[in-house]
Amino acid sequence: MADYVLNSTKRPQAVHPFYPLEANIVGYLANQWSVPTLLGIFAGGWVVILGTTLALVRSHNPNMASRDKATVLWFVLTGTIHLFFEGYFAFNHANMPGKQDLFGQLWKEYSFSDSRYLTSDPFVLCMETVTAVCWGPMSFAVALLITYEHPLRHPLQALVSLGQIYGDILYYATSMFDHYAKGLTYCRPEAYYFWGYYFFMNFIWIVIPGSKCKCPRIWVERDDIKYCSIVLLCSSVSKSAKAFKVLDQQTKAAQGNGHVKKSN
Repeated sequence: MADYVLNSTKRPQAVHPFYPLEANIVGYLANQWSVPTLLGIFAGGWVVILGTTLALVRSHNPNMASRDKATVLWFVLTGTIHLFFEGYFAFNHANMPGKQDLFGQLWKEYSFSDSRYLTSDPFVLCMETVTAVCWGPMSFAVALLITYEHPLRHPLQALVSLGQIYGDILYYATSMFDHYAKGLTYCRPEAYYFWGYYFFMNFIWIVIPGSKCKCPRIWVERDDIKYCSIVLLCSSVSKSAKAFKVLDQQTKAAQGNGHVKKSN
């Protein structure tokens, strides 16, 4: 046992720029490409993907509302990130510190704000795996359902949006707990890593699935009540509630007509 402890204390620690500095990041290799190059390639890929998506949507449903087009683009974007980018991490997590392809270098750049991505952290690995396997394919399904105006769009949209919000909250909460309760900081001290990478790049998955926005007035049948839909999650919940309300009204009306006929 003493030999094991002695050997473990002598294990070489990889020299790296990530926090905490004592984190054991095995096989780390510095990125070969500059940050502007990585972000430029990443942004260029999105221009191609979203441009192609918009062209396909216009050809299949030329009369689609602008808001629905924006929602399709969002789900294609988020589905691509979940399935391919986060799926890449889930598959390559053990070798991430030494990866030098595009996604590997992008993950190492992001890891300046959260080094857990380079240490196979159990929570991060499980969260990203679930996100890639579940929310990735389902995001593409939602985009397809919106394009073809299928009524299943709202239940599935609500499910995916809620899953994204839930995952983001847990992601923030576990990091903050380690910071305040255990004194572990996974982000470098430079402010742009925290606010630009860690906060902003994750917060959009809370804002878009659950925030309010301006929208056309939608009138609830017979109630003369005006309300604005809520983006994605709340929009789907309100749409579903309206559909069930109309269904209940029709059911009660049918039951009432049946009762009148029997009385006659």
